[in-house]
Amino acid sequence: MQLFGKLYARVLVWARDRRAVYYLCGLSFVEAFIFPIMPEVMLAPMMLGKRHKAFFFANISLLFSLLGSLVGYSLGHWAFHALTPALQSLHLYDSIERGVESLRAQMNQHWLEMMLVLILAALQPVVPMKFVTWASGIVGVPVIPFLICMLLGRGKRVWLLALLIRLFGERAERILHKHIEWIGWAALVALAALAGWWWIKH
Repeated sequence: MQLFGKLYARVLVWARDRRAVYYLCGLSFVEAFIFPIMPEVMLAPMMLGKRHKAFFFANISLLFSLLGSLVGYSLGHWAFHALTPALQSLHLYDSIERGVESLRAQMNQHWLEMMLVLILAALQPVVPMKFVTWASGIVGVPVIPFLICMLLGRGKRVWLLALLIRLFGERAERILHKHIEWIGWAALVALAALAGWWWIKH
């Protein structure tokens, strides 16, 4: 199943377009709450084409990722409230609300651990960023700490890529191209395993 490979190829086409910076902004924005391909796929060839602007591209991507994470946060917050009547009619609301309240209690009791989880999640490729932005909105993580965690997690990703491109050039991009399919599906499996572990534990 070459789902991620096909999306990767499409993003590479955008990276060669004269409007690539605008596409990068859009990709970074929507990836934070819905799109399954990470901005680094587009960042790498753009950085290779203009290695002296690698950190400029990284910072542009980071800015729009943060804006997108706010959208994901808002969608999680408002969607949960908007779906409350439907969940109540299906007799699902009480159990979900108990789970949300449990998460809030753990967040208050283990603040630093929860922040570390957010930072680590923002470091992961493909899926968890969307999961974390929506879940943070549902649980009600304070906005400023949420943004700081996203900044640290996502910032490390794009800044590290910029550094690798500056140091190793095309070799860094070839590694990304070779392993994109494995990265995508591994992230999905990891997310499913994490959800299963959380369900069993709680």
